[in-house]
Amino acid sequence: MTMTTTTTEPARARAVLSNEDFKLLQEAVRFYLQAHQDDPISSKYSNLYHRLGSAIRR
Repeated sequence: MTMTTTTTEPARARAVLSNEDFKLLQEAVRFYLQAHQDDPISSKYSNLYHRLGSAIRR
């Protein structure tokens, strides 16, 4: 008796967010930054804003 083993390729990963989603998120973060400039956590949002911008350019 011969057993045959078949291997299946994993399904291709799908993008969770579109480029348009990144633009919308970046716009929302920009709005937050403008409204909360004096907030100590705003530097983290600023970094997020720039990371979202670099994700759009990919």
